[in-house]
Amino acid sequence: MDIGLTTLQEEDIAKHMATAQALIERTNVIVAEDSRESKTELAGTRRRFVSTVSTGRNKSTREVKFTDTLTAVTKDDAMLSIVQHSVAVRTRRALAVALAVRDVFARQSELETLTAKNQDTTLKGDEATHYHRLLASAGFVTMFTAASYLLQNIEVDADPTSDLPDALFDLDTPHDAAKAFVYGLDMAAGDAVDDEQLKARVRAFARETLEGLMQRRGRFDELAPFEDTHIRLDGDDFTLNGLAIEDRARRQPLIMTFKKPNEVVGNHIAKFQSIKLAKMLMAYDFDRQLNPFVELGGFLFSFIGDGYPGTGKTTLIQMIAGIMKDYCEVAGFPFHYENFGVDQISSYQGKSGQNCKQFIRNVMDPRVIGFGTVDDIDQVAAKRSDDRSSAGQQEITAVLMESLSGAGTVVRGNCSFGMFSNYPENVDDALRQRAGARWLVDGPQTADDYIDIFTLLVGKNHKVKLGDHDLYAAQAIVEAVNTAYEEHDKPKQERLANIHTRFVKESGKPKTLADIGRYLHAIKLDLPSFTGRSIKNITDAAKMRAMDIELPDEWFETPEPFLHQEYDTKRDMIAELRGPMSIDMMIQEIHRYADSEYRYADKTDEAAIDDLVRQQQIRERAAGEITSLKEDGKWID
Repeated sequence: MDIGLTTLQEEDIAKHMATAQALIERTNVIVAEDSRESKTELAGTRRRFVSTVSTGRNKSTREVKFTDTLTAVTKDDAMLSIVQHSVAVRTRRALAVALAVRDVFARQSELETLTAKNQDTTLKGDEATHYHRLLASAGFVTMFTAASYLLQNIEVDADPTSDLPDALFDLDTPHDAAKAFVYGLDMAAGDAVDDEQLKARVRAFARETLEGLMQRRGRFDELAPFEDTHIRLDGDDFTLNGLAIEDRARRQPLIMTFKKPNEVVGNHIAKFQSIKLAKMLMAYDFDRQLNPFVELGGFLFSFIGDGYPGTGKTTLIQMIAGIMKDYCEVAGFPFHYENFGVDQISSYQGKSGQNCKQFIRNVMDPRVIGFGTVDDIDQVAAKRSDDRSSAGQQEITAVLMESLSGAGTVVRGNCSFGMFSNYPENVDDALRQRAGARWLVDGPQTADDYIDIFTLLVGKNHKVKLGDHDLYAAQAIVEAVNTAYEEHDKPKQERLANIHTRFVKESGKPKTLADIGRYLHAIKLDLPSFTGRSIKNITDAAKMRAMDIELPDEWFETPEPFLHQEYDTKRDMIAELRGPMSIDMMIQEIHRYADSEYRYADKTDEAAIDDLVRQQQIRERAAGEITSLKEDGKWID
């Protein structure tokens, strides 16, 4: 993918400002109107009576005076209010920026060349057809940019209190697209009852326009190069990342209880990788909108953590968010944390999916360091085969699958998603496999762990002696992690251990890539869910282990040594610390991943067996009660 960044200059926008001004003051738009619609407005409204008898559709010319419509929102004041003036200025700016981006698209494609050629001589045949398709694509880009600008630059807390008008998608040329967009804005603004609703309706209309454009995206093949374009306008803090919809909802201050790493007892590998993930995210370059760890390999975009209730999943989330927030404060980077929970499952059709999409957009905003979590993922999302789940849960499953590893997923390296569950076997297999890493959150395990956690939680309001114990020595993370990784030299789950024993007996310990491939195939024969995506997750985890470098803490204490360096400098600094992948790393990651799959599969089987046993017990109990009722003469056939 092309990651080059195009920066719009003010002179590129200024040459379109006169056109934009004319568009918001007065323009004529040809629209198809239903002949049932009366030409006389209903008293006190801007709506027209519509007959219930259809007599066909006609086209007519509508004169649009957007600035006059804005003024009419406050009927007792002939001047624009501050809010109305702001909407007018931002709309004019949106149109000028859109036409400037249209110029970028024209230079990227053949549109600029064909336009010049068409001025000299009329284009014919395939060349003329291609030219008109490019013009329509440029119209798409123009409307998309204008709507994106308003969506990113108008902030409002309210929602529209009445229905919005349908957008007019006249995309034959960029100028037609700009006029059609102004016409839709005029209709949306005309029904505003006050300034707050004016902003809400304009912003919501921009959002609906973008969604309508994306539904029509398949008709414009010439847009392919634009999808890899990254455009930035620094003065307005406006960014276009291809055709991604960037909806910056107003961010609330982050309020949560943060935990320090020394307050997390046990969970050594999960804690270690959490700290590394936080440092990885801080390598993100806001100008290039890319992270060196994505280019070099080893970036963790999504993971799933599972364990019994009370083992520390919530504490782990609080620790990760706290570390990221601290690092971002040092660097001066914006940080956004958001959890998606069961309270966002809606009974309204489609609303749950919209809530989940908004959650994904908020976290993936390329202008923030983002961390998103889905706690109790087994309750929020549903297995697609579960007919007892709600439609909202199924919508969320579909959105998460598409967003975490879909055809349009773009990993920039500015955010990561964590899914947590006490019962991961209840998560859809395809969704679970979209988690690039598996963290077993098993909590304290050893006697030393339990001494540490009890001492930590009991606090200091006592005079009881500690006794013969080196407090928190067991939590020394490097030693603990090395020991934890070495435990995966051999599998832990019985079924996988049997495969490993049989493989080693027949072929010896894996020493080459071919040996590893045969070992993976042996696992596949026993576990059908062990697919190509599983292999990708394993190799990504092994790459992360190769990047398992300890970024020096002094890089994060002040912004100058690392955080504020240019992208290439950051990449070179990280690359110098990188080590090679070893076969031991590969084997350990295979066992870590496969152990988790067998653990999930075994839990699923156990749950199914328990359910069958329970049903059989109910049947036998029911049969006994029926027999008793018949013997007592109380059974009614």
